[in-house]
Amino acid sequence: MLLILIMVTLFSSAGGQPDPRAEISSLRYHQHPDFIRIVLEIEKIREFYSAELRNPERFYLDVFQAKLNPSLHGKSFGLNSPCVKAFRIAQKSPTTVRLTLDLYPDSKDREEIFYLKNPSRLVIDVYPKKTIRDSSRTSASSKPDDKKSLPGENPPQPPSPSSSGYSLVRQLGLGVKRIVLDPGHGGTDPGCLSRTGLKEKDVVLDISRKLKNILETQGRFEVFLTREGDLGLPLEKRTTFANEKGADLFISIHLNSSPRKKRSGVETFYLNFSPDPAVNELAAKENASSSKNIREMKSIVEKIIKNSKYEESRELAEKIHNNLLGHLKKNFGSRDDLGVKGGPFWVLIGSEMPAILVEVSHLSNEKEEKALKTDIYREAVATGLFRGIMDYVKSLGKE
Repeated sequence: MLLILIMVTLFSSAGGQPDPRAEISSLRYHQHPDFIRIVLEIEKIREFYSAELRNPERFYLDVFQAKLNPSLHGKSFGLNSPCVKAFRIAQKSPTTVRLTLDLYPDSKDREEIFYLKNPSRLVIDVYPKKTIRDSSRTSASSKPDDKKSLPGENPPQPPSPSSSGYSLVRQLGLGVKRIVLDPGHGGTDPGCLSRTGLKEKDVVLDISRKLKNILETQGRFEVFLTREGDLGLPLEKRTTFANEKGADLFISIHLNSSPRKKRSGVETFYLNFSPDPAVNELAAKENASSSKNIREMKSIVEKIIKNSKYEESRELAEKIHNNLLGHLKKNFGSRDDLGVKGGPFWVLIGSEMPAILVEVSHLSNEKEEKALKTDIYREAVATGLFRGIMDYVKSLGKE
C-alpha cells in the first residue's frame, strides 16, 4: 500500500508525466571464493552513493531516482560469508533505494561498484580481508561471546586536521546535525538567465530540493531550505534563518555566468576579503539585492573581520568544491576548476556556522546550460555536493 501511494503521488505531482525513476526489477547474488557479488537489475543507469557505518558495522548503497519492484521491498538475505552476515533492500524514500549489508567486525577489505549493460545492471563486489578469506572461516556467528562482535566496542576516530591545523571545532570534537541549504535568488530576482530563458532561481531550487532529499535519506541530518518555493528573501535574512535554526552548516547554491561563453565548471567561496577583481565583480553582482546602506559599512566590515568560522568554512568549501568538480568531470567530461576563494558575499556575513557559496555550473556555457535542463545532471550536481558534505563530516571524525 505504501509503495502504491508513493507511485500515485509522484505521478500526480509530475502533472501526468511518466515516472522519472528507474525500476530495480530483480536482485541476485553469488558467493565467489574471493568475494561476494550482488547484482541489481535496473531499468536505467542512475547515480549512486555508498558509505560505511559503525556500531554495528554496515555498508550501504543508495541508488537515486530509483524505485524498487514491490516484490523486493524489505527483502532480506542471510549469508554464509566470511565478511557479510546478511543484506537487505528497501525503498528508503520515494526516490531512493537502499541496499544495506551487515558486516562482521573488521572483516571488509574493499568494495567495487560498477555498471554493466544489455541488460543494465549495477554490480557490487565486496572483498573480505585476505587474512579472513584464507582462514578456516570460524566467523563471528559461531562466537557470540567474542568481544569484537559487541556493538559499541569500536573506538571513535579522531578528526583529521584541516589545512591550517586543528581548529576549535576539531579540538572540541564537534559534529554536524543541522544543515541549511540556500537556493540563491528567488521571487522578483531571477539570478542569471541563459540565452534560452532558463532561470538560475528555478534550477538552484530544484538542485537544493534534490540535495535535501539525499541528505535526509541518511537518517542523521535535519535539513532546511531558506526558501521552499519561488519566494524573494533578502540576503541578510538567509544567514539569520540559519542562525535561528541552529544550523551546523550553511550552503548557498548558485549558478555562474560569464562573458566568456566557453568558461565552465565550479567556483566556490567562503567569507573573506579578496584582492581578485573577478571575485569582487561577482560579489558585486551577487550582493546587488542587498538593502544595506553605506553608513552601515563599518559594522559590516567588522563582521567579516570577526568571522570566527573562517578555517572550517574554507575546509568545507574545499571538500565540496573538489567532490562536485570531480563528480561532474567523471560523468560529464572536462570542466574548468575555477578554484576555492575568499569573497565578501553578503549571504555569508553573520553566519554562526561554517558557510560557503558554491557556483555549481554556468548558464552562459552552452553545454552546461543544456545539461542543467536535465534531471540527471541536476541529480549529479546534488550528488557531488552531498559527497562533499559527507567528506567534510568524515574529516571531523563523525562518520
